[in-house]
Amino acid sequence: MCTLEKRGNLFILTLTGDSDDDHRLNPALLATILSSLREAKSQATRGSVLITTSQGKFFSNGFDLGWAQSAGSRPESAKRLHQMVQSFQPIVAELISLPMPTIAVVQGHAAAAGFALALCHDYVLMRSDKGVLYMSEVDLGLPLPEYFGVLFRAKVGSVSARRDVLLGGMKIRGAEAVRLGIVDGAHEGEEEVKEAGMRLGEELGNRKLDGGVYGEMRKGLYPELCGVLGLQVGKPVLPTL
Repeated sequence: MCTLEKRGNLFILTLTGDSDDDHRLNPALLATILSSLREAKSQATRGSVLITTSQGKFFSNGFDLGWAQSAGSRPESAKRLHQMVQSFQPIVAELISLPMPTIAVVQGHAAAAGFALALCHDYVLMRSDKGVLYMSEVDLGLPLPEYFGVLFRAKVGSVSARRDVLLGGMKIRGAEAVRLGIVDGAHEGEEEVKEAGMRLGEELGNRKLDGGVYGEMRKGLYPELCGVLGLQVGKPVLPTL
């Protein structure tokens, strides 16, 4: 599942499990993540920062396709997959509108919806020695949800990088992800990447940013994404002269 810990201004959201847990996004985990984000939002103050990470060798291996297929019939499996797609969308919306800076510390593999989860954050750090980013939908023959495509257009600036990731199913390691502008830094080892995430979180927290203004500015950067997510982009409040 996941835990939410508050350390000063930092909210640490951790996907938990044993070392072999690939943190598949099933309905129970999706509900817990959403609840944790809303809890952080309710407790946010000036200078708050969210850091999302996980335990073990995976950040997240995406939707729980095993749970979907266990329904038996193909129509029922499709319904379960659609349920997870719908349940993930409000998580994306919460992260895009959250009134604080957000950091994903990707210490292991992030595939499909797990990759998208990392990409929803303002900053993404990953390991250079282990772990890959991978959109498996093209290899599995699964259609890409509309909001996934819009998320990648909003967050990955290079057209060729989006092509290679979404249409080519390219598996991207840390140094290459930095070169492509998908992540902000690659660090050797699990402890190193987590320490880098904490340092960045503390630096952002020390700026004591106004979370409400920050969240509205973030939404303003991604109007198309906000549109498909049902988020209203507010008008800026002009200072009185």
